[in-house]
Amino acid sequence: MRQPPSLVSSSFSKPCSLSTVVSSGANTAVLSCCVSLASFVRLVVCLLAVAASMTVAAAYSPLSDESLRRIPAGDPDFDVHNGVLLAPILIPRVPGTPGSRRVQEHFVRFFQEQLPAWTIEWHNSTAKTPATGDRDVPFANLIMRRDPPWAAAGDVARLTLAAHYDTLYQPEGFVGAIDSAAPCAMLLHVARSIDAALTQKWDAMKAAGDAGSGLEEERGVQIMLLDGEEAWVRWSATDSLYGSRALAEAWEATPYEALSTFSNPLGSISLFVLLDLLGAPNPKVPSYFQTTHWAYERMAALEDRMRKLALLDTQPAHAFLPEAGKPASQFGRGFIEDDHVPFMNRGVDILHVIPSPFPPVWHTMADDGSNLDIPTIQDWAKIVTAFTAEWLELDGLLPKTKQKHSLRNNKTEL
Repeated sequence: MRQPPSLVSSSFSKPCSLSTVVSSGANTAVLSCCVSLASFVRLVVCLLAVAASMTVAAAYSPLSDESLRRIPAGDPDFDVHNGVLLAPILIPRVPGTPGSRRVQEHFVRFFQEQLPAWTIEWHNSTAKTPATGDRDVPFANLIMRRDPPWAAAGDVARLTLAAHYDTLYQPEGFVGAIDSAAPCAMLLHVARSIDAALTQKWDAMKAAGDAGSGLEEERGVQIMLLDGEEAWVRWSATDSLYGSRALAEAWEATPYEALSTFSNPLGSISLFVLLDLLGAPNPKVPSYFQTTHWAYERMAALEDRMRKLALLDTQPAHAFLPEAGKPASQFGRGFIEDDHVPFMNRGVDILHVIPSPFPPVWHTMADDGSNLDIPTIQDWAKIVTAFTAEWLELDGLLPKTKQKHSLRNNKTEL
């Protein structure tokens, strides 16, 4: 992602103002009408988006305290030396290199061996980069998906959890622990934590004769592990987001069968939750988009409840998600450019979970395992797992977890 000069700077085009129109002389009335119509259309689109978000929010029931207590912590799996989720990712992962392929194999093996009910989809593309000249660089996105077993692909609304797994081309040897090995490991943890509950829920629905009844929206979940997020030389519209740009374009052009609920895979994304730069202590993640602020509020409420129940290990000076009460007047047009942009530009709702300001180790050789804060990683994993379980209506279905020791104030050192 690109470090923004400030969040008030906008990546959107500047709207035409009436003061500009007045200078056009005889065409003022016509142009003013056009501006008014354009403003009206924008307002209608915004209201429709808010209405759609409110519809989803209305059907969103909080997890019970008991379910929150059952969210697993994954203590040993985030160990930077031998944790089965995180340690294999803590290597340089430049696209097209052996390190990248090793991490891809780690992801695939994890799902094949531990979560066989999930489907694995590869999306491959190639592109030239400013650093490699005429040589095509391969980019490989991995999409792991779990849908209700009776539902057709085009009829499932999917919560989409995403992170990029590639690392910078330069400096050589860059590991990218927060950027984004730790977020990838968190998503593996989420998938494993909800898997049994999904099976139990869908088995119960089939036994009760409720499977495919059409009385409720079919909900699934997919995890995107994206390649080629980083710029090779200097961030630009063409030197960045290689994997996500190719994937969003491909999905937009891939229609589902006629009479499907959704027209294409993009339309089936109910919410795109992007994790990035997570794993440093004391993060502060703003709410970036008013249209999905309700989802931010839900995640923030889960953090607050889990802290009050003493289920999180960190004791930060402020909440990880401190802007639940952000008024509408404080939302601007600025945002951080990241893998969500190609999807957002095609109408997908985005919840961007990235701290601002960026952690001090961002894009430095210090971004390695020694500077990860393991309690922070575990807390993020639990918060995102709780959010996912709540979205998928898994209350009362999560298995009991073993009592864990507290890691509070215990930072891993190498």
